Amino acid sequence: MSVEAGPEAHRRAAELWNTLSGAELIQAMADGEFPEISDINQHIGQVITSAEPGRIVISWTPSEQLCNPGGTVHGGYIAMILDNAVCLAATSTCEHFMPMLTLNLNVDYLRAVRTGETFTVTGTCVHAGGTRMVSNAAIADARGRTLAQASASVIPNKAFAR
Repeated sequence: MSVEAGPEAHRRAAELWNTLSGAELIQAMADGEFPEISDINQHIGQVITSAEPGRIVISWTPSEQLCNPGGTVHGGYIAMILDNAVCLAATSTCEHFMPMLTLNLNVDYLRAVRTGETFTVTGTCVHAGGTRMVSNAAIADARGRTLAQASASVIPNKAFAR
């Protein structure tokens, strides 16, 4: 399905929203069959590449606009992409797509993140509880080195319950 805004596209998006599991809807986003939930993904250079229950993968290409005065990607943007990954990992375990609210996010910055590269961000849900979920995420460079990692507790955003 094209992500263009027309009556048929809206009907198809509503059908997917109401029938697919969390992992299936995230994969539909990756496949371009369902529109991204937020414009922030484009702003920060995030592209969802794959999803399965309990695990998601994001391709991340940060631009220079995300840099701090020292020329490396600002830690806040690193935390943001890790937060997106932990939330999507938790969502991937749900019967239906359910955006998550972050209760806490613990980030370890291990190496500088520079622009001009594409990184792999992997999120894994380690506890898919009924109310509180726990996920981990890591950013890896092309050589497989971990640049930053995070653990988080998240809860489903009940405003989207159906």
